[in-house]
Amino acid sequence: MSRVRGEAGQVTVLIIGFALVLLMAVGVTVDASAAYLQRESLATLADGAALAAADQVQGTPAYDGGLGRTAPLDVRTARASVAEHLSVTGAVRDHPGLVAVVDVVRDRVVVRLRAPLDLPLTVQGLTAASVSASGSATLALGPG
Repeated sequence: MSRVRGEAGQVTVLIIGFALVLLMAVGVTVDASAAYLQRESLATLADGAALAAADQVQGTPAYDGGLGRTAPLDVRTARASVAEHLSVTGAVRDHPGLVAVVDVVRDRVVVRLRAPLDLPLTVQGLTAASVSASGSATLALGPG
């Protein structure tokens, strides 16, 4: 049995092509998983920081006006509490470049976190991105 000269090496090209496609699929899966896990980590940190900030009921409004069904929150105290929470939990070390934005809207603390996305497989200039998450908490008081 003889081979036709034009078909020699065709299978090798197909195998190399399929291997490249498989490697790209593995790379996308690894990066997507890493991005998801980093986003979930930031979401957990944002929720914890918001709860820590809502737990800090202080200030003149609480003492002068008393406490109703919700407690007044102070934005400066909330920001300090979030910064302390992120420092204690090691978030700044684990997520270099972490940026936290803290807002107080009436009785709710909203924490937004953003950090550069650290992917295991990167392509220079194509994979620069950031990941963000937010959390909020309200300190509601039970019937007294």
